Amino acid sequence: MKLRMDYRGANPDALKAMLGLEQFMGKSGIDRKIYEWIKLRASQINGCAYCIDMHSKDLIQMGESMDRIVLLPAWREVPTYSDEERAVLELTEYATKLSEAGIPIEVYERVRKHFDEKQYVDLIMAINVINSWNRISLSMGMFPGCY
Repeated sequence: MKLRMDYRGANPDALKAMLGLEQFMGKSGIDRKIYEWIKLRASQINGCAYCIDMHSKDLIQMGESMDRIVLLPAWREVPTYSDEERAVLELTEYATKLSEAGIPIEVYERVRKHFDEKQYVDLIMAINVINSWNRISLSMGMFPGCY
């Protein structure tokens, strides 16, 4: 496999903009592990191997179990995720596949049981950020180990 281009060198301002969004997320107060679950689930949906590899490893470094990481695509069928995590994963799926069904009111209400208005916006921003990273990675032909 070969990387299509070094987008970082080709357009440093684009990278700077994305890193600014990551800085914003770092200051948002969103739980770091929740943010990694969002990143991993959206990356799975988008088929971004580079990001799946990165965020799986990040979760392992945070002490997450391999079982929970491996079972993430089937989170609805296993009891290993909390109600809060389930609400976030469901929101991540709907927001990542927004054109299919939007975000149903039931999903919004399940999320709001665990998160206030500011936190809901933070979750949407987190989902937006990883979807942007996925699109960059896939467009540039990135793959695990390319950097």
